[in-house]
Amino acid sequence: MSISFRNSAAFGKRIEYYIVGLMLKEGLDVYMPLVDDDAIDTVVKKPDGNFVEVQIKARSKDVVFGDAALFAALTHEYRPNYWFVFYSERIDKVWILSSKEFIEESNQNKKGKNKGKRSIWFNGKNTKAKSEHVKPQFEKYLATNFKRIIQDDPDA
Repeated sequence: MSISFRNSAAFGKRIEYYIVGLMLKEGLDVYMPLVDDDAIDTVVKKPDGNFVEVQIKARSKDVVFGDAALFAALTHEYRPNYWFVFYSERIDKVWILSSKEFIEESNQNKKGKNKGKRSIWFNGKNTKAKSEHVKPQFEKYLATNFKRIIQDDPDA
């Protein structure tokens, strides 16, 4: 097994811990299940005592140019009390969306091998400048902290 394979295979787990570390640093009360077989990476206890589920998705700095914040082929149906945290390593941005927002903003494949799965593409690209940027319609979901998860109602 090469180092590069181990590096890419462990990327998702490393970023989960990175995001959870940032949440803990902010003072969030975070719990991590031992098994992720229900698309729940963390559970956060809100100050009012209620819990919300969080799924963390990440893209590596090594993805193809233009795909820095493309999250594709995601299986998801609406879930109450559920948040997504998306992270792009190359453009170093975090987006937080509720389950409802993700369904509204993502595209659902109508045919092919990924029929029914969803994709969301947070970034655009400038091929002349060889740069990637956040698409304007997704700027409202950019996050520099995790207040949304503990203050907002994901089902509103």
